[in-house]
Amino acid sequence: MDWAARRSLLLLALFMPPYYVYKLTASAAATVAPQDVAGKVVLVTGVSSGIGEQIAYQYAKKGARLALVARREGSLREVAAKATDLGSPDVLVVPGDVARPEDCKAFVQATVECFGRLDHLVNNAGLVNVCWFEEMPDVATFKQVLDVNFWGTVHPTHAALPHLTRSRGKIFVNSSAAAVLAMPRMSFYNASKAAVLSFADTLRMELGDEVGVTVATPGWIESEMTKGKHLSKGGRIEAQVGLFPVVRAERCAEAIVDAVCRGRRSVTVPLWYRALFLWRSLAPEVGDVLQRVFYRRSSGDGGRQMRARRVLEVTGAKRVLQPPSLHTSDIKRE
Repeated sequence: MDWAARRSLLLLALFMPPYYVYKLTASAAATVAPQDVAGKVVLVTGVSSGIGEQIAYQYAKKGARLALVARREGSLREVAAKATDLGSPDVLVVPGDVARPEDCKAFVQATVECFGRLDHLVNNAGLVNVCWFEEMPDVATFKQVLDVNFWGTVHPTHAALPHLTRSRGKIFVNSSAAAVLAMPRMSFYNASKAAVLSFADTLRMELGDEVGVTVATPGWIESEMTKGKHLSKGGRIEAQVGLFPVVRAERCAEAIVDAVCRGRRSVTVPLWYRALFLWRSLAPEVGDVLQRVFYRRSSGDGGRQMRARRVLEVTGAKRVLQPPSLHTSDIKRE
């Protein structure tokens, strides 16, 4: 072990105890006094289904005024009606595409014109690709994944930042555990979510205490993505399958909104995924081997299925590990 490593370990041994005392104190203070968002104005993107829909409901229960953004206007209005029933005093529906800069400027402006302010921006919209990189006929086809996931976070944030600075508001950014764990068959999705994670960390340093920034790294969550809505090589609906439990979207949204209101830097749902992050950091080869084993195509079906999917089907574990909504392939169209 060289001198730099030895000194680093010594510094860590001296630094970590007081650092964690500080973190525990700050966490206790946030637990006692989370932000009251009743009457606050919250703009949420990607609310037509999944995590975004449930985030809207969590804010509605707390009495926040909502601006809801997604491309599917029919689904938007359904979510808006339920949010109103759950307690939101005012709900604005703004159809828009986060991949289009002009749409982002328009829905932020519409929110401020309607409510006179903006307190929280929730960047949730996302799109996933599922196919082997080597089998992609044209990688340019998957540019849309980066447009939605990365630029669909950057553009709304840039448009909203002046208003959030005035209100000393908060920004939420939805990354993914896949960005940390490098899940196979999701190369562009992983890259876009890793970029989002780095963007959020940089933004936090630049803004200081002017605007709070919370980033989420959720694992397998009940959504249209885990049901199978994604860009694939041949346009087929074939979900990326994991052997981990799939968390209900409502539970994930509760954890996210709670973290934002408490001003936390980050939130991981489920929490035990942080153990996987630690393994990935300390022993990356172990994760590589396991991923190859379970996500490589099985040999017993002509190579059409991954071993993870086959294990779920043969053992019946799917009924235990996945919410009932994922047992059907029905996906919202409007």
